[in-house]
Amino acid sequence: MKYMLMMHAPKEGWTTAGIGTWAPEDIQAHIRFMMDFNRKLKASGEFVDAQGLAGPEEAKSVRARKDGTPDTDGPFAETKEFLAGFWILDVDSAERVYEIAAQISMAPGKGGAPLHMPIEVRQVMSAPPVD
Repeated sequence: MKYMLMMHAPKEGWTTAGIGTWAPEDIQAHIRFMMDFNRKLKASGEFVDAQGLAGPEEAKSVRARKDGTPDTDGPFAETKEFLAGFWILDVDSAERVYEIAAQISMAPGKGGAPLHMPIEVRQVMSAPPVD
């Protein structure tokens, strides 16, 4: 079963306490944790994709106007959390994906302390048959 795991980060404090304010060795430890974790997922055959995303200051919401041209809005100051990154995994069970999500939540942060970031888990659904 395929799942998307989404790592959410709090917007409050992003500029005053976010990864950009961490000591270089803390940033390196965090990135090393993520890279090592992804290597383990690849070795187990569960990894499909993973990406980190730009911060909320670069986010835009896009809708089509009535004439089809893009209408953009953002960034959004009222946002409490933002999507910092995601994984697509192919695992045998929901229990396994929850185990993986808990491990990702423990990624090291400032001073090496576990971040305990919320990881949203959603199953990737198959498309219905088209006749």
